[in-house]
Amino acid sequence: MTMEAIQKIAETEAVEKARRAAAEADARALLTEAEREGEALFEKLRRVAAESGREQLAQAEERASARAAEIGRETEQARLALRAEAERHMDEAADMIVTKILEQNA
Repeated sequence: MTMEAIQKIAETEAVEKARRAAAEADARALLTEAEREGEALFEKLRRVAAESGREQLAQAEERASARAAEIGRETEQARLALRAEAERHMDEAADMIVTKILEQNA
C-alpha cells in the first residue's frame, strides 16, 4: 500500500471517529433532554393528580356536609313527630293509669 493510501485511510478513520464521537455526544444530549422532559412531565402529572385529589376530597366533604345537614333535619322532624304523638297520648295514658289505680284501690 502506498503512503498516500495509508494517509487517506487514516484521514477517513479520523473523520469517522470524529463523526462517531459527535453522534455519541448528540445521543447523550438527546437522552439527557428526554430525561429532563420526562421528569418535568412526571412532576406536572403529580401536581395535576394532587390537585384533582384535593378537588375530589373537597367535593366529598361538601356532599358529606350536605348529607349530615339533611340527616339532622330528618332527625329533628322525626323527634318532633314522636313528641307530638306522645303528647297526644299523654292524657289518655294518664286516664288509664288513674283508672287502674282506682280499680286496684276499690
